[in-house]
Amino acid sequence: MDYLSNSSESKCLKDIAEQTDMTTSTTLKILDTLVLIGYVTRDNTTKEYTLGPSLVKYANKYINDSVLVKAATPYLEELHDSVDETIHLGIYSGDEVMYLTKLEPKKQSIYMTSKVGSTRPLYSSAMGKAILSELPEEEVISYLDRTDLAPYTPNTITNSLALLEELKVVKKRSVAFDDEEMEKDCFCIGTSIELGDNMYGAFSVSMPKFRINEEVIDSLTKQINETKRKIELKIQEG
Repeated sequence: MDYLSNSSESKCLKDIAEQTDMTTSTTLKILDTLVLIGYVTRDNTTKEYTLGPSLVKYANKYINDSVLVKAATPYLEELHDSVDETIHLGIYSGDEVMYLTKLEPKKQSIYMTSKVGSTRPLYSSAMGKAILSELPEEEVISYLDRTDLAPYTPNTITNSLALLEELKVVKKRSVAFDDEEMEKDCFCIGTSIELGDNMYGAFSVSMPKFRINEEVIDSLTKQINETKRKIELKIQEG
């Protein structure tokens, strides 16, 4: 299911078996079960598989019941009304950030291509770097040891020592920047949401790079940190 979720198109049995290191017979048995319960859909014409509709039901249930979403939504909407840029709310999932919600700009003509349910690496995204900056040092080192810092753009930080230095700066100012590190011409400012030892997730404001200057960065940083404070207080209050 992880393999299918990361695929942009349907996949045949042979490809799924090869990519998941299983035999075709074992893969077929698992897929037949997943099709039966609606987690996977099989195209009877192409014989290819994609994720099924039942997952949407459970995903929507999780999002609607999420403590993070309930606490964050009113304050993110407040921020959204002020900045009118794309806002994402995400959770720390494995070694990635997964988008839980997305608020689109109302008056802008340029939109981000991201989708709810999609993921971004920790090392190259604003939300991801914000989360990394708050993790214990041993967890960050372990993450770097098992992660290939592959470049998405010429701006992606691919040196672990440089990333560690950047995380120190992120922790000091409480926000992280993605300066065309994931996508060309896209700038994001993100921060984590945590209380004590509990990492709840992160949120970010994304916009085209041409709308960015020092004044905009300063204003957004202040608004994002104030929104972070409100969300964390709301979570604490229950």
